[in-house]
Amino acid sequence: MYADSLEGRNLGKYRVLEPLGRGGMARVYRAYHPQLDRYVAIKVLRSDLVEEGEFLARFRREAQAVAALRHPNVVQVFDFDLQDGIYYMVIELLEGDTLQTRLNDYRARGGGMPLGEVLRVLLDVLDGLAYAHSEGMIHRDLKPANILLTRRGQAVLTDFGIAQIVGGTRYTVSGALMGTLAYMSPEQGLEGECDARSDIYSAGIVLFEMLTGEPPFDAETPLAILMKHVNDPLPLPRQIEPAIPEPVERVVLKALAKRREARYQSAEEMAGALRQAAAEADIRLPARVSLPLSFTTAGAPSESVAVLSGTARERIQDVEFATEDTEMRLGERLAAEAAAQQAAPDVGQEAAPESAARGKGRSLARTILNAVSLVFIGNLLLVLVGLVTGRWGIFGRGWPFELLLVGLALSLIMDATGSIWLLIPTAIVLGNGFLLSFYAITNAWRIWIVLWPLEPLLILGAVLWTMRLAEHKDRAREASHHLAQAVRRPTVVALILVVILGAILG
Repeated sequence: MYADSLEGRNLGKYRVLEPLGRGGMARVYRAYHPQLDRYVAIKVLRSDLVEEGEFLARFRREAQAVAALRHPNVVQVFDFDLQDGIYYMVIELLEGDTLQTRLNDYRARGGGMPLGEVLRVLLDVLDGLAYAHSEGMIHRDLKPANILLTRRGQAVLTDFGIAQIVGGTRYTVSGALMGTLAYMSPEQGLEGECDARSDIYSAGIVLFEMLTGEPPFDAETPLAILMKHVNDPLPLPRQIEPAIPEPVERVVLKALAKRREARYQSAEEMAGALRQAAAEADIRLPARVSLPLSFTTAGAPSESVAVLSGTARERIQDVEFATEDTEMRLGERLAAEAAAQQAAPDVGQEAAPESAARGKGRSLARTILNAVSLVFIGNLLLVLVGLVTGRWGIFGRGWPFELLLVGLALSLIMDATGSIWLLIPTAIVLGNGFLLSFYAITNAWRIWIVLWPLEPLLILGAVLWTMRLAEHKDRAREASHHLAQAVRRPTVVALILVVILGAILG
């Protein structure tokens, strides 16, 4: 695993002082260079990860590429070497918290990061990624634990290229796949392939977590998490946290598209979209990431630390993120889990889907019941309006109310199922509801002679639009959710107007 404690020893020109931390790939020490009078961090790679014939050549090649990176948002690598069987890298020693620690603080305090700071952190991350990608380097393990918020007010990427140095040029599920599945793109987890767009996906997961307080996909086993990345629709951020501006949500949705071709194709493109979203939502972007003291409260007045004990710990729903390291044997774990499921399909492949199907079925049944109840209660309210006002002529002028109610109910079912094909009946019923409401309230049935072509156009348009959206399977489910939610407000407004005008004119 790790070399014995190196405290007090010399590695090259560096005097090792004390350990700073330990992760899935390496142990980190604070060290001192007497000739330069400079403190540094030394990252010592795990010995069990480097016992292969060509590792030294790959280590030197990849470490040299990482050391060549020079950017304010990428931690500087000063040196790398091998001594007494110990592979180590000497990196810039920066004071500050990791983004993971900062998010832990907010979780413990029951709050969330300000929107401006969220975007500032991610823009710094994207600037670092854009530079590294232009130099041919992919991070491969981007997550909050690898983003350092420094005392200079910058978000700096750490562990750049370490996964590549240790894991080689290609990962396979049966072999050397490594990383953190909660932040890993579908193609990296499933096929072992990644490029700049895989880092974009990971950056999207980080943005999702900063906005909502939790990553989008979680499960009890690595394989289950991977399958959620591959198959499950993305939970809509605004449903988790309604205060998220819609332009910012659009950036998240595009960054986390299942197919690489549907995501932002570069870090520069995503950064541009994020700045545009900030402008549309009138979010002020701070010039620097705030220091920890900027969000202390009366209940927690001390400087930012990861609060993982006492009563504060109880307020964190999932404390396992505190020990979330890069999994070095992830490929082996996935392969073993897949083999176990194949050997026991009744448990691994049938019971879980059957349970999920039952849960989905119950949820859909509740939605249909709610939709039917909406139509029934709407009619009761219409009768109540007639009783109170004594204007039963409301049914003569306000009868298109029924179509609007049914259309609203269909939109609820469409949102719950994520089926884009429900757009056809929803659009046709609502379209007719709006048209007939206009005719009935204004009593302008004579213009039907002029406007009747709208009916076939409405039907044809609904069919063709739905077919076009259905061609893009990765976006069809998201589109169905957005469209279903978009029609609700105008439909409710139309319902109220029809009732009021029907009561007055009836």
